[in-house]
Amino acid sequence: FPTDVIAKLSADIFAEEPINALQYSITEGYPKLREWLKDDLTKKGMFKDGDNVIITSGAQQAIETTAKILCNEGDVIICEDPAFIGSLNAFRSYGVKLVGIPMDDDGMIMDELEAALKANHTTKFIYTIPNFQNPTGKTTTLERRQQMLELAKKYGVYILEDNPYGSLRFSGEDVQNIKALDDSKHVLYAGSFSKVLAPGLRVGYLLGDAEVLSKATVGLQTSTVHTNIWAQMLTYRFLTTVDFEAHLAKLRDIYRAKCKLMLDGLKAELPDFIQLTN
Repeated sequence: FPTDVIAKLSADIFAEEPINALQYSITEGYPKLREWLKDDLTKKGMFKDGDNVIITSGAQQAIETTAKILCNEGDVIICEDPAFIGSLNAFRSYGVKLVGIPMDDDGMIMDELEAALKANHTTKFIYTIPNFQNPTGKTTTLERRQQMLELAKKYGVYILEDNPYGSLRFSGEDVQNIKALDDSKHVLYAGSFSKVLAPGLRVGYLLGDAEVLSKATVGLQTSTVHTNIWAQMLTYRFLTTVDFEAHLAKLRDIYRAKCKLMLDGLKAELPDFIQLTN
């Protein structure tokens, strides 16, 4: 964690604008941070005409709020099998039915996904972590992402794309986000600064059609009122005063080194296991 930078930026905030950091703020999020996100997401081809972005208490709240505003008790959410337990528990809290789709090395199996969509007419959205999926670590191929989007359009459901790890890829080529492929307002995108800055800040965001996000704003007003404003101001200052790309490169180097250490240890200590899995 960049503790020295965070300490300095925090001191600057409380010296320069303490009232803004300590007073109530607007539910949608710190305006300067939202504008930075709009610009960044536009450059990545993800922020489209008619979209909006709101700040949440980590991507977890973006995920939970999506279920809150789209689902009634008994509705269906389709997800990868296995899937992130934190999201599954959030979905279960609204009394929905979860339908799991098996995966192969390329992601969700599309024939299985279409069969589930045909069989479950109250499906509200498909939940996916396409980059380094939790818990499998698999990355969904571009072809599968395109197919998933076409199925969402065909059956009139949303996709909730959860991407906490995408910026930390340390080998291979990036795969285009589903949100960037979408021209039909079928994709909601949950992003987070937890893995690239600090999880304790609890700063995430939800991107998608402005009409849907207006309902999400109301949903947030009944839970947290707004995400910690000091943490939002700190995140904005970090993004605009630190070389963020250099910061990400440093994180990638750390993860690359950890991966090599783990693989070298497995090869040395469990060679039979490594041969079996390969």
